[in-house]
Amino acid sequence: MNELYLYIQQWIPLHVLIGFTIASIVGLIGSVITIPIILIRLPADYFDTRIPRYWMKDHHPVLRIIGLILKNCVGSVFLVAGFIMLFLPGQGILTMLIGISLLDFPGKRELEAKIVGRPGILKAINAMRHKFHKPPLILAPDR
Repeated sequence: MNELYLYIQQWIPLHVLIGFTIASIVGLIGSVITIPIILIRLPADYFDTRIPRYWMKDHHPVLRIIGLILKNCVGSVFLVAGFIMLFLPGQGILTMLIGISLLDFPGKRELEAKIVGRPGILKAINAMRHKFHKPPLILAPDR
């Protein structure tokens, strides 16, 4: 085991390994707290592609643009953090789903519905929502 540590330390300095460990622990704790809160607060029809979604529809155009820029920046952070959590401790897929839902790009709603529509993910999200007396997510039927 000591040989493995020395080999790794040749390529990655100790302070970087400590930083990765701390970031991993913070990410795990943050995702365990944040992800359920976000998923519980979503409306039941949020991932239903038949229902249109508008963000900051009734706000001033300048505020809407600033809000969209900030929302996309936060979404990018969640997406990257979720990808990293696929290899480190944390809820990678759910974190990436939150990141994708914050980003704006063509075909986003269909991608979200496809991810949430996977039986294991949908079951986990609905079980979480059930614990907090929220209705299960509604998805559009396959066409």
